[in-house]
Amino acid sequence: MKEFHCGSLVPGCDWHTRHTEEAEVMRRAIEHMRETHGETVIRESMVEAIRSRIETKRDAA
Repeated sequence: MKEFHCGSLVPGCDWHTRHTEEAEVMRRAIEHMRETHGETVIRESMVEAIRSRIETKRDAA
């Protein structure tokens, strides 16, 4: 399971997402950045910043 916490990039933001596929986590995170934080242009540096903060979590049994 892949997980991204927006607060690791935008201090104070409690939004997070998780999915089995990193690509879906990226899609959701970029959508969140546009809708919530008003980012109109998502540069490669932003994509890399998000990607570097995606964590792999073990599924709870």
